[in-house]
Amino acid sequence: MVHVIEVILFAATSFAVGLSGAVVPGPMLTVTISDSMKKGFIAGPMVVSGHIIAEIILIILIFAGLGWLIGSPRASFIIGTLGGIMLILMGYNITRSSQPVPEVSEDEEVTRYGPMLKGFMTSVSNPYFFIWWATVGCAFMYKGLELAGAVGVLGFVAGHWASDLGWFSTVSFLTSRGSGIMNEKHYKTIMIICGAFLIVLGCYFILNAQKII
Repeated sequence: MVHVIEVILFAATSFAVGLSGAVVPGPMLTVTISDSMKKGFIAGPMVVSGHIIAEIILIILIFAGLGWLIGSPRASFIIGTLGGIMLILMGYNITRSSQPVPEVSEDEEVTRYGPMLKGFMTSVSNPYFFIWWATVGCAFMYKGLELAGAVGVLGFVAGHWASDLGWFSTVSFLTSRGSGIMNEKHYKTIMIICGAFLIVLGCYFILNAQKII
């Protein structure tokens, strides 16, 4: 009974820590806003799904003993440079989306799963994503193991993913509701701002990576 209460409290703490990171503006928030305006509420959960896939892969690598490599200066340099280029390209594509896009049809597989792919790409292209998991993420996972073994780790990821899903779904819902009443000029302005933010962030990642090596 004591372990159950401890795991629940641990999951709640993981939720709070995850939420504090999720609400900080970043690439994922930007693509969630831009895709929600085009595809509706479903974009938010799909972006988070892509993010979760990236985190599952990273968790497997950490438990495989590669946590030291993920947080190494060389890895940060490569991720920062390539990730920055990726964000610049994504930002450029978003700024070109000046017209509202109709909902996708069932046979448009690539477009339909676009938000999920973007969720994955904005995660793996962000060097701070890897730094967080190599430090804070590792600490929480090993604390979960110490607390209740595999159940403790599940408590951590459940709380962490619930924070991401809750926040980005809320953003997606509010954005999609607003996109239904805004005019073309407002839509274009928001898309340009989102695209410009990703381009600036991409440049920052690249410049910051050059200082590492």
